Amino acid sequence: MDDVFEKLRTLQDILSQKIVLEQEIREIPKLLSTQEEVLERTKKSFFDLNQDYDKAKAAEAEYQKALMEAEELRERAEKNMEFTSTQREYEAVDKEIHDAADKEQQYRKDLQREQRVIAELDEQMKQRTALIEQQETDLAERRKGIEKEVAAKQAQMDSLSQEEKKITPDLNQDVLFKFERIIRNKMGRGIVANKGGVCMGCHMILPLQFANTVRKGEEIVFCPYCSRILFYEEAEQGEEEFFDADEAGSLSDLDDMDDDDFDEDDEEEEKINIDYEE
Repeated sequence: MDDVFEKLRTLQDILSQKIVLEQEIREIPKLLSTQEEVLERTKKSFFDLNQDYDKAKAAEAEYQKALMEAEELRERAEKNMEFTSTQREYEAVDKEIHDAADKEQQYRKDLQREQRVIAELDEQMKQRTALIEQQETDLAERRKGIEKEVAAKQAQMDSLSQEEKKITPDLNQDVLFKFERIIRNKMGRGIVANKGGVCMGCHMILPLQFANTVRKGEEIVFCPYCSRILFYEEAEQGEEEFFDADEAGSLSDLDDMDDDDFDEDDEEEEKINIDYEE
């Protein structure tokens, strides 16, 4: 069994590294999200500016049309002034000329205002266009960098998988399946020592009979409290053996264990007491 335990410890290191790499590979694309959000906001602001620009251009066209009509009306009225014969006719045409001139002046002011707005919007749109192009370039470069980073980590994963294949053929596949699940849910620690009658994973005192089974080292056994694989390790000088014959609990068969038995949100391991289905 010493050889098996050594292989499990080596496998534990490999699986722990793979789990870290898997998490990093999942997290890497999220680094792009901020840049993508900024780019989308810039594009949205450009779209809004473009809509304002179209509205301003439409208003400009309307004011130009109204200005031309007011100019034509004033010019006709000025020509009609030559043909007035009475004071009343003169006053009516004169009023028409002044009204048309007032409208003409107002339309010209409105037209100039819209033209200033159009010029400002046009400049802002040019700036947004340049900014979008720069952000798209930066994002493309970032994507390439991330692709290289992911490829490098995937290469590490493949290398670790090759090492894993060299170790696992001689190990029980059912134990391997449980072992990997334990490592994923126990912060990378799937095999720990029974030292001084205490599980070094959850620090719970083991029942006497169970601790003796671990000490014999004739089979693979799992901690009844934290489910980690246990191996015996001599207590150091001065350390006390904590055996309690009355302590409840024993090794449970994990064959019927479902995924809920490995909840990642377990409380502190010192307080864990997993119930296994019989």
